[in-house]
Amino acid sequence: MHSSARFLIEFGAIILALGLLGRFAARFQFSPIPLYLLAGLAFGEGGLLPLGTSEEFVAIGAEIGVILLLLMLGLEYSASDLVSNLKTQYSAGLVDAALNALPGAAMALLLGWGPVAAVVLAGVTWISSSGVIAKVLGDLGRLGNRETPVILSVLVLEDLSMAVYLPIITALLAGTGLAAGSLTLAVALGAAALVLLVAVRYGRHISRFVSSDDPEKLLLVVLGLTLLVAGLAQQLQVSAAVGAFLVGIALSGEAAEGAHNLLSPLRDLFAAVFFVFFGLHTDPASIPPVLLPALALAVVTAGTKIATGYWAARRAGISVKGRWRAGGTLVARGEFSIVIAGLAVTAGIEPSLGPLATAYVLILVIVGPLTARYTEPLATRLTGRRDKPAPTADTADGLESVTEEPHEVGQ
Repeated sequence: MHSSARFLIEFGAIILALGLLGRFAARFQFSPIPLYLLAGLAFGEGGLLPLGTSEEFVAIGAEIGVILLLLMLGLEYSASDLVSNLKTQYSAGLVDAALNALPGAAMALLLGWGPVAAVVLAGVTWISSSGVIAKVLGDLGRLGNRETPVILSVLVLEDLSMAVYLPIITALLAGTGLAAGSLTLAVALGAAALVLLVAVRYGRHISRFVSSDDPEKLLLVVLGLTLLVAGLAQQLQVSAAVGAFLVGIALSGEAAEGAHNLLSPLRDLFAAVFFVFFGLHTDPASIPPVLLPALALAVVTAGTKIATGYWAARRAGISVKGRWRAGGTLVARGEFSIVIAGLAVTAGIEPSLGPLATAYVLILVIVGPLTARYTEPLATRLTGRRDKPAPTADTADGLESVTEEPHEVGQ
């Protein structure tokens, strides 16, 4: 069969399969990420239908998917929002990093993978899935709850930390020396600080320059600018994803809203391709040996995320029930854990890291929506039994929840 015809058949089959899997996930109201990963396992080496000619194109599409994920993430926030969250919620970000990054690093060291893999796995266990959590909050009708701003603040700080974390692991994975790595990090931090400063002071002018009433022109300008900046950032060994993230932050107002609407379908398409690509590089036979460590890591970091949300909500003055809801909602890991692991897989740091990350994300992307729904009622039942001899405390908590709910719905 002609190579171009085979390519079209293979790539068309992948896209069609992803579309059907996405519809299946939407019908049962859960994230399609685990299905996309499983599709990659099926199409990869050791899978049911290994790819041939289309794998190189899938790799390029996967790289574009990462860039679009970070661009869309940057479009969600204005520079002033990020600066405000950094000033008011930095302590929650530090607690989040300490509780959730350290277990990943410790697991990598226990498995004998070395310090570089430890830094990578720390990021995998640290970052929650903004996409999955946003969908869960909408499905459960909690967007107006009092604890929701706390959840979003934690996610914003995690997203902002990516601008610092990604250049660090990029330098480590590239094997550069201390001086070169320090220079790369300094360039990344300087670029991020400069973009934030320019976006705060001149964001309107930048957005006005990019903005256009013609959707076609707006799409071409924003997409072209993003790919150009991402390429320049990668050339400087800063990280293409960080460059895309900074472009998103620099845009605001109508330009950001218009670009978000136009690029959302492209983001979804190429992000799905990215998950497939990650699965392609994971041999299904390599998952069972790391399943037990992945399960143990999932249990530990689900607990640490619940503790993070509980602490942050308590600090914000949220009721006990709201604290449990905040903690349970933050458990899901997803797209950015795979992005981080994907960098290590491409660099060939540790063969078992990709399979462990795949199993870990598969577990928590499924468990996350369940903890969001059931952590609060389960915790209330357990603490209610424990506090049974002191009914006044339960009564006070019940009155608090009764008076709280009407305000949550209205906000």
